[in-house]
Amino acid sequence: MTETILAPAELPSAEEPKQSPAEQSPAEQRPVEQRKDQGKALRQACPRASHSTLGPDDPARDPLALIDESNHDRLKMLLPVRYTRMMESEFAFFRGTATVQAHDLRDTPTSGIQVQCCGDCHLMNFGGFATPERTMVFDINDFDETHEGPFEWDLKRLTASLVLAARWRSFSDDEAKAAARSAVAAYRTTMDELSTASLLETWYARITLDDVLKMTADDPALQKRLKKALKKARQNTSEHVFEKITKVVNGTPRIVTQPPLLFRSENYETNMKETVRPFFQGYRDTLTRDRQKLFDRYRIVDAAYKVVGVGSVGTRCFIALLMGMQDDPLFLQVKEARRSVLEKHVGRPSHAHDGERVVSGQRMMQASSDIFLGWARGPKGRTYYVRQLRDMKYTPDLSQHTPAILAAYGRLCGATLARAHARTGDAATISGYLGSNDTFDEALCEYSVAYAERVERDFKVFQTAVRAGRFPLETSPMPR
Repeated sequence: MTETILAPAELPSAEEPKQSPAEQSPAEQRPVEQRKDQGKALRQACPRASHSTLGPDDPARDPLALIDESNHDRLKMLLPVRYTRMMESEFAFFRGTATVQAHDLRDTPTSGIQVQCCGDCHLMNFGGFATPERTMVFDINDFDETHEGPFEWDLKRLTASLVLAARWRSFSDDEAKAAARSAVAAYRTTMDELSTASLLETWYARITLDDVLKMTADDPALQKRLKKALKKARQNTSEHVFEKITKVVNGTPRIVTQPPLLFRSENYETNMKETVRPFFQGYRDTLTRDRQKLFDRYRIVDAAYKVVGVGSVGTRCFIALLMGMQDDPLFLQVKEARRSVLEKHVGRPSHAHDGERVVSGQRMMQASSDIFLGWARGPKGRTYYVRQLRDMKYTPDLSQHTPAILAAYGRLCGATLARAHARTGDAATISGYLGSNDTFDEALCEYSVAYAERVERDFKVFQTAVRAGRFPLETSPMPR
């Protein structure tokens, strides 16, 4: 390897963006019923049933070219890992091609109602984690692509992912549709509930994993599975990771490398002195003062590249090991923040720093965010954001899902997304547009099935290109 791990940081401003979708315009301060009527009026220009369509055919559409474009400035040595993960299934391919669906969504009907979007709102980007108060909550947990945009775009990615997941599990078409339909119905009903809630009630709303257990009280088998998963998640801490991936070398803990998924850069000692520590000084300045004080009680002892996910493979992602005053470990994850896949379709965000864009979007959409969430600038002007690694994180195991569990999970994701959108958009206007019947639900159900079929066709094209050598695969063993 020739690339340094990080370069001296250009200290970014810790100021919050001057504008956000959550700002109250005079129109948003009108009574709830007026705002609902305003949303209902939007159906004239964009009927709810129109959301069933994929948009006009684009003869120039080339999914492989879009994948190539998304590879710009990624680490070439890691691209075979990315392609190998995308080759696992149509669903894995979908997870790795947010840029393709973003391209396709630009020509679909939209009501014109803007929110802070997740941008990559597939079902595996939801899950459980611990709040600063150590309460386990369920929420969206990936914001690499977050950006202002139409609320429908997040819903369409979520419902398409549910249909593809159902097909991956060999569920019937009716069962796949039921999962998508459940997500949209939960979004619609939750948004209606939030339309009459106060701003603070909406902001404080959260779904704890204890709430999830109560929701599933009539299913003993699912309850047992959830409790087992929660017990495992609570053990998923820095201390647990420390025991698994470190060893003591000359009296100092070091990360044990596992190429090609966990490795160090060349000139390690120089990089630690000249790049890693200056980077974290810049990151520190984006934290609030109380968290700066906490961060200062740790010392940085090691850092390494770490391959994560599917869509992120090839971007510059690292983990850093810090040790506290009592030799207690803290792992921070540093992820490269590239331009959102939504940007070229909706315009540049208000943030000049994409790391700040990710952090700001996460804080706006999540009910509670990591205390170490921050950002800084790295080599060649690249932007990064920082958060804790695996802080009691829980990710669903789709291989264990039944059709009923997938539908229940869809409802949970739909309700969670509605709460996230209501924090930055006008819940009453969205609720007025969606209405009280299932017209919008059925439209998105039809869209999701049609889009899943498009993904399956794209996947076959991708498989052919892989066999032709255009996208080389990783041949060495790849533990996940």
